Amino acid sequence: MFLKEFEIRWNDLDANRHLANIAYISYASDTRMAFLQHIGLNHKSLQDLSIGPVVFNEHLYYFKEVLPDEKIRVSFELAGMSSEGTFFEFEHNYYNQKGENIARCEMMGGWMNLKTRKLAALPQSLIDQFEASYKTNEYHVLTPKDTRKWNKVPKDLKE
Repeated sequence: MFLKEFEIRWNDLDANRHLANIAYISYASDTRMAFLQHIGLNHKSLQDLSIGPVVFNEHLYYFKEVLPDEKIRVSFELAGMSSEGTFFEFEHNYYNQKGENIARCEMMGGWMNLKTRKLAALPQSLIDQFEASYKTNEYHVLTPKDTRKWNKVPKDLKE
């Protein structure tokens, strides 16, 4: 499992003096970018490929609060990816210093071609890197339908 450690900073707290929602999101983002750099996908390679990651959704689940002056570790695991690498699903688990799972973030996204502004497939070499990486026990191959599972139109907005 890929892990990144964070020390809770004063500006990471909310009005209740525990870790703020936005900090969880920020830590997950930092962890996945550290993982991408770990497999060689850094700013330069993204620029060379003319692609960038886009977030479709993020869902947070809280199990135990995090207080000031604590340290936590955030994991990265691949929960799913489409066969051509266009879509991905990442899972981040947050652990306190006792090793307790205190929160989880499930994130789905894709790769956007920065010239066409449309979703793009990954080169096979990168797909291979992801396939060889840390995966959840529930890892599955994604389809375009998986990216639309939350796309519902309220009845009063339908014509």
